[in-house]
Amino acid sequence: MGGLWEQIGKLQFEYLVKNGLKPQHFLLDIGCGCLRGGIHFIQYLQKGHYFGIDKDPFLLEGGKIELEEKNLGDKSSILKLNEYFDFFSQNQKFEYALAQSVFTHLPMSKIKKCIENVEKVLVNGGKFYATFFENNSKDDTDEPLTIESVDGMTIETLPDKDPFHYRFSEFEKLVKNTHLHVKYIGDWNHPRHQKIMVFSKSIE
Repeated sequence: MGGLWEQIGKLQFEYLVKNGLKPQHFLLDIGCGCLRGGIHFIQYLQKGHYFGIDKDPFLLEGGKIELEEKNLGDKSSILKLNEYFDFFSQNQKFEYALAQSVFTHLPMSKIKKCIENVEKVLVNGGKFYATFFENNSKDDTDEPLTIESVDGMTIETLPDKDPFHYRFSEFEKLVKNTHLHVKYIGDWNHPRHQKIMVFSKSIE
């Protein structure tokens, strides 16, 4: 599901490891789907350190099948059906969180709720990586932006309809009056040209 299974799965895993994810860390994978990236994280992380949530029960069932096929059932991974960004029920704090191709499907009101709730479950110094389709046009417009994927897919993004695009400045506004600081990273070799940013938590 989602296409480019191997390529995008390995990309997100290798990127987080490159940016400090260790086997002993706890990871919250938001919109984990059927574990395109989750399989790699589960193999790498210590037992019980992977927490994946998704709103689609069909995708989560597919993820459980992936775990069985790869003999990873003994890793005690947590997979939860959740569409309201309730990250608190697990009573767990996380060093890392990831939302790969999640904000691309959400209006800003839901993104705001997601970010606020991630802040509450990140440890001090924790990092939350999220991808988005960037609106880098010079003028405000309701016209779609066209993105050409490496697999030949043409994606048209919109400011008010899925798939959504946003300006990075909109995320900067969201973290005002929080303990989060957001940094634009941009290109990270995503085959569908989603940009990436990182929210870091710092309580002084």
